[in-house]
Amino acid sequence: MPKVRLCIAQTEPVWNCPEENMDKAASLARSASDLNAGIILFPEQSATGWDPLSKDYATDDFGYIPETFQKIAKENKIAVLGSFREKSKGLLKNTSVFFDDSGKLLAKYSKIHLFTPGCENECFSPGEKPAVFTYKGIKFGLCVCYDLRFPELFTFYAKAGCECILLQAAWPCARMKHWDIFIHSRAIENQYYVAGVNTTGKTPVDTYCGKSLVVSPLGENICEADSAEGLFFAEIDTSHVKEARGGISSLSDRREDLYIGWSRD
Repeated sequence: MPKVRLCIAQTEPVWNCPEENMDKAASLARSASDLNAGIILFPEQSATGWDPLSKDYATDDFGYIPETFQKIAKENKIAVLGSFREKSKGLLKNTSVFFDDSGKLLAKYSKIHLFTPGCENECFSPGEKPAVFTYKGIKFGLCVCYDLRFPELFTFYAKAGCECILLQAAWPCARMKHWDIFIHSRAIENQYYVAGVNTTGKTPVDTYCGKSLVVSPLGENICEADSAEGLFFAEIDTSHVKEARGGISSLSDRREDLYIGWSRD
């Protein structure tokens, strides 16, 4: 069964300094590649720091930040999940990009559920489509931070056959209990891996505690970071997805016919 070594790059952003943050990302990717990782994940808007009200450093697909993530992937022969503020008609989009180890763009995802308590909807428009792709024989799905609170997206990914969800976040210290509960819940109820990379450190927006986490299809922690910057590793092994789904058959026991009817009543 397909396997891949995943690297979580838990970073503290240098506020609004893309060049400095991308230099750090390149250095971390080199180290992860040297340690035989096949994929490296960076937190939400790690190139600038997450700011729900900022339009600074917004770019299109060919701008400095996404192109640098692509370059990092190609030069270090490691797949990269990055994030940037994407220009679109009207408001921006909070967008994730996944490049394979040759620098080819395999997936692009714009955050569907915007964090309205932080007024993210004032500067950003929501994405409308999930992102499903296959890399190294493993089917992945993408999501961003606040998406974690909305189980429908994760149910879709399970129905699409995803085996691992890659989650980028700037999840604050004040709600870390929710972070832990939601990641475990999404992994257990959908019987796949959930790999969450979080920001750490203090920014003008909030204070972050890291605690990046990779949870198995059976709800076990296979990687749990502390609050420090650093690289953390986990192996994604699809045989464990098959094992979980062959045990408790909760996915096949779903009653979609009833759920749809309830929403129409």
